[in-house]
Amino acid sequence: MTAPALAAVPPPAAAVPTTASVEFRTRSDGAVIDAPAAAADARVSRGAVYRYMKDGVVHYTNRRPAGQPAQVLFSYIETCFACSVRSSVDFNAVGLNVTAFAEEVRTAALAHGVEEAFVRAVIHAESAFQTAALSNKGAQGLMQLMPATAARFGVVDPFSPRDNIYGGTAYLAWLLKRFDGDTRLAAAGYNAGEGAVDRFDGVPPYAETQVFVERVATLLGRYRVELAQAPAAASASPAPGAL
Repeated sequence: MTAPALAAVPPPAAAVPTTASVEFRTRSDGAVIDAPAAAADARVSRGAVYRYMKDGVVHYTNRRPAGQPAQVLFSYIETCFACSVRSSVDFNAVGLNVTAFAEEVRTAALAHGVEEAFVRAVIHAESAFQTAALSNKGAQGLMQLMPATAARFGVVDPFSPRDNIYGGTAYLAWLLKRFDGDTRLAAAGYNAGEGAVDRFDGVPPYAETQVFVERVATLLGRYRVELAQAPAAASASPAPGAL
């Protein structure tokens, strides 16, 4: 399925700050958004684009306006959450999320035969559960799907949690089948492409890919434990109204 065409709506010229470091774009539902162009001398790790109304004028900014209700058009990240070689996050201790998008993750995992813990570990590693995440390489949504990958797996709206998770999980299933169920190689393929894994006959020697694979493995182990404990905790809880 071909991804819908970009519907870009630039803001009024007067509303753009002279020191802006991103391109301001919005989208109609389901449209693909190109990544903001990063300045050569800038290093932006993450942020968002906001729209708000003041004195009858629509304003766009990459700083949350003080004292004004604002709509987040999309967020952007320099790279995936677990891809930064210089990350200070301790993935052995970072808080897990076993409740966000529970139905979407469970449905996609069952449909494609992928372990739920693996899907959740990849979502955490890619976007830390940000539905509107957009990287400067063009990766989109919760599972940071590149437009070509989204189209390859029939994703209509990469910013829809259901569509994004379903497509990303389909890709994980495809990678696991290709690499005989090896989650490390599947994670490497997800980050660097299956062709790179084939060329190097294993995890490619790219620093970003290597830290991504290690962090996904850490998150996978932790999510397995957390998800295994969750049903036990739920069954141990008294029913509503029970004494």
